[in-house]
Amino acid sequence: MYKKFLFLIPLTFLGNLSYSQTKDFKNYTQVIGGSPQVYDMVAIPGGEFTMGSPASEKGHQDDEGPQHKVKIEPFWMGKYEVSWDIYDLYSFKNMEKEMAARHPDPEKSVVKTDASTRPSPPYVDMSFGMGREHYPAINMTQYAAIYFCKWLYDKTGIFYRLPTEAEWEYACRAGSQTAYSFGDDASKLDEYAWYSKNSDGAYKNIGLKKPNAWGLHDMHGNVMEWTLDQYIPDYYGNKPNGEKYAPVKELYPTAVRGGSWDDDAEDLRSAARTASKPEWKILDPQLPKSEWWMTSASFVGFRVVRPVKVPSKAEIEAYYNPTLIEDY
Repeated sequence: MYKKFLFLIPLTFLGNLSYSQTKDFKNYTQVIGGSPQVYDMVAIPGGEFTMGSPASEKGHQDDEGPQHKVKIEPFWMGKYEVSWDIYDLYSFKNMEKEMAARHPDPEKSVVKTDASTRPSPPYVDMSFGMGREHYPAINMTQYAAIYFCKWLYDKTGIFYRLPTEAEWEYACRAGSQTAYSFGDDASKLDEYAWYSKNSDGAYKNIGLKKPNAWGLHDMHGNVMEWTLDQYIPDYYGNKPNGEKYAPVKELYPTAVRGGSWDDDAEDLRSAARTASKPEWKILDPQLPKSEWWMTSASFVGFRVVRPVKVPSKAEIEAYYNPTLIEDY
């Protein structure tokens, strides 16, 4: 039996938000208790933008249209992709405890994560020898990325989640309406991104390239990033009225954004969409395939967001506890 997960996430997580911007809405650094690790969060102002790309844009695909206006409420977004340095603390309980023994943990955050749901042990090094310290974590499933957010919530008491496709594109564009956040000239990609022409066939340390106008690094390239959405090719033209994102109802495909070290320039555009595939688990020898590891997706990682308005406790629990259903 193959398993799939139905993410029954209330739309109230994303809609009907209101916020009077105050001095508290600013960039901050999230301390990862019981470790030397931190995660920088960037304040993304709310606003309205045109999502998708025009047919005239080089590399335009049908799933990027029609262009449409989307209103985005303010949120914080990770300045960088989540690195192995932090992800390994989540993946390996013993590592988290050993690290805490060497680093003061006045908030007793390790105690708070003792019962957190964690990935099954990977059968190989999921970095595949490309680098670990300061490199983006890769090869996790969307399900695993969501449970990482739950672990971070357990540890910090702050609600974190994956971005929606709309939030991701809005943050990537950083006020631009060009193919890339820096303009239409793909020859400038080398300044902002790791991709097929300059990566030498592997991902790189986070944050080595220039950030976009809002201070976010590696939104173009390095690794693709999980979003909250089901991937629906014609979603833009058939989105239910008022729906903020496409809830996941099927295991495949889900929406991934940003392009990677292994992709060409057109795949790194702000509007470019990628659909996840079962083939991303092709090297997994387990039956059924792992719920936690993609094994053949060394080009996929993620970053997290924090909405300004905190959902209710019941909504948070619903988000972090997807319903497991059986498939063929």
